[in-house]
Amino acid sequence: MKFVRYLGSLAFVFGLFTVVFVGVPWYTVNAQNPANPWWLQGAVFLLMSGILLVLLSVALDQKNKSEPTELTDGVVQTDLIISNTDQIAGYKVVDTLGVVKGHTIYAIWIGNDLSALVRLILGGELTEYTDMMGKARSIASNRMIKDADALQADAIINVRYMTTSVVGSAAELLAYGTAVKLEKKE
Repeated sequence: MKFVRYLGSLAFVFGLFTVVFVGVPWYTVNAQNPANPWWLQGAVFLLMSGILLVLLSVALDQKNKSEPTELTDGVVQTDLIISNTDQIAGYKVVDTLGVVKGHTIYAIWIGNDLSALVRLILGGELTEYTDMMGKARSIASNRMIKDADALQADAIINVRYMTTSVVGSAAELLAYGTAVKLEKKE
């Protein structure tokens, strides 16, 4: 089903850009002879068939989905302890190394936006945006971990995530926390 949706999205994008960036200027130049050439008719056909394919694939996908699938975290393997609390059980903080952060602005392409728009009409989880935010969270987390590794930290405490919408289907995600050195409690 993803392949059909991808194919429909690709047809939509190709048709849209051909109509807007080639067809409209051509029609403007040749306004006295309004007969549409074959390539402009084909671009409009791609545009409409792309929308139809995406609509059908999302509708079938919605019908076949019983439970949402969970995203895998995708965070790099590390020896660091990562926590959203200010203490780690069994350890005491012996040195605060400073704030560490990871940041990304992540976007999906217009074809996925089209699929999400259809889901807004039909209802259901906007999986395109769920995937986008999961990938953005992994990228930001990995960058935060690399920042802490550079400080030779044992842990990152008080981890927080902040997100904002930048433009359309792009989201900014910031992961931050405090890098610390730990010592085992006796």
